[in-house]
Order: sequence, then structure tokens, then C-alpha cells
Amino acid sequence: MKENQRQEPSEDYFHLEDLAMKTAAQYFGEELLHYLGVEQKVIAIVPTESVHLEARKMFQDFNYELEDGTWLHLEFESDPIQVADLKRFREYEAATSRTYQVPVITCVICTARVRHIRSELTEGLNTYRVKTVHLKEKDADVIFDGLYEKIEKRKALTKDDLLPMLLSPLMGGIMPNKERIRESIVILNKSGAEVDREELIKMQAVLYALANKLLDDMDLQEIKEVMAMTRLGQMLIDDGIEKGIEKGIEKGIEKGIEKGVKQGQDRVNTLNVKLAEAGRTDDIIRASNDKQYQQILFEEFGI
Repeated sequence: MKENQRQEPSEDYFHLEDLAMKTAAQYFGEELLHYLGVEQKVIAIVPTESVHLEARKMFQDFNYELEDGTWLHLEFESDPIQVADLKRFREYEAATSRTYQVPVITCVICTARVRHIRSELTEGLNTYRVKTVHLKEKDADVIFDGLYEKIEKRKALTKDDLLPMLLSPLMGGIMPNKERIRESIVILNKSGAEVDREELIKMQAVLYALANKLLDDMDLQEIKEVMAMTRLGQMLIDDGIEKGIEKGIEKGIEKGIEKGVKQGQDRVNTLNVKLAEAGRTDDIIRASNDKQYQQILFEEFGI
């Protein structure tokens, strides 16, 4: 297909990308929040869309239910937090709390290079606060130096080695974010890390989600091309792509979707939504490769 004839990404592309993002959300909540100072255990992923009285949808980054019943609203900000941001977060909290009848705490991961991070907003009688996490004082270069040293000595990388690496795009250091994400993908793909295939895919999904949050379109396209060679990329290909990837996941999905893939897609989408709402992301991945198990899930949810 010539460049001037390029089509927009299909519905199937957005479905597969959504699967990767849901996988990232689950793994981030299960494994990485404690690195950000959240001591309570996540027990479920909860909705991130609230319908305002004006029928205006408000899209949040991640929402989690904690073990005490509180919801944790997690936001990523690459720019300094402004008054307008705090008003937006306050609106998210109010709408979510009222819709789902739960207390909500907002935690903002700020990657801006600033000394002071705005975390409070006082208007009238009320002061609104968010919890801020700023990892710029941590040096990502030191983390990668330690990983390279272990790899050079042919030592297997453990889960404890890899988890801080996943958060490296949020830290300080000289290495640009695009290179941190690229190097992390390469390390996961070639290091022989002591994690199983399923967990490896979840780690790759976290990097993909952070790339979507932190990189511009040009850098993101380069990361997609690298991601296409990983197990996560292969999983997306196997779920609906006929040909190999030529210019990254998006291009491959656009050119390789089989003619009959749309048949029954609404049914599959409905199942994936129900599984995601139940926090059963592993079942989404298994069902995409096991049609018999997918049929069992259809019957379980009455779809």
C-alpha cells in the first residue's frame, strides 16, 4: 500500500492495543505501586470512565480498589502540575466518588524536572490535596548500569532487578526516555530473566503503556517497531494478524487482519470487557489463544 493510500487503524487494532493497556494496568497495580509508596494491596482494577451530568466522559489513567475499600486514582503528568490540573483531578474524584459511592484518593506521578510540585488547591472554605510521587531524584542510569553489569557477568536477572527498570522512564538521569524504554524492551527480550512468559508479557505491557503516556508520536512509533519483536508483540500478531509486521504493530495490524476477523468481534469484545472489569486479565490472554476456553467463558458470562 502506498503512503498516500494509508488507511486509519482498524477497530481490531484499537481492541488489541486496549488489551495491552489493560494488561499493563493490572501488572502496574499488582507489582509496582509499592515502589511509589502505596502500602495497601490492590484487590481489583476499577472503572476509569465517569459520565458527568452534562453527559461528558472523563477519562482517567488508572483506578484501583485498595484493601480498605478506598479507590486509588493514579494519574501521570509530564508537565508541572498547574491549578487547572488540580481542578480536573478534583472533578474526577467527585464524579467517581458520587457514581460508585466510594472514597477516592488521587496520586499523581509527575515526571517534570521541577523542584516544587504543586499538590494543594484552596478555594473558599476547602483545601483539595493530591498525593504526589516524584522519582526524578532517582537516577535511571545507575539502574541500567547495574543491569548491564549483571548481563555482562552472565548472571540471570531477577524480578527484583527488573521492577525498578520498568519505572525508569519516570526517573532522572541522562538517558532519554525513548532509549530507556527501548533498552528495557531489549533487556526483557534477551536477558534470560528469571520470570515466566506470562509475567514477561505483563512487564512489556507496562513499558508499552508508559511509552503511550510519555513519548511523542514519532518516538512512540519507533518503540512500536521494537515492541513488535517481543512476546507481547507476537501475542498481538497471533490474535489477529496474517502477515509479519513491516513498520511496527500498528502497520502490521492494519495490513494483516484477516477478512473474517470482524465476525463475532462484538461477542469477544463483550467478553473482554467483563473479564477486565473482574480483574481477570490472564483469562483475556488465555482465551485469545484457546478457543475452547473462550467458549467456556462465553457460557460462564451468558454471552
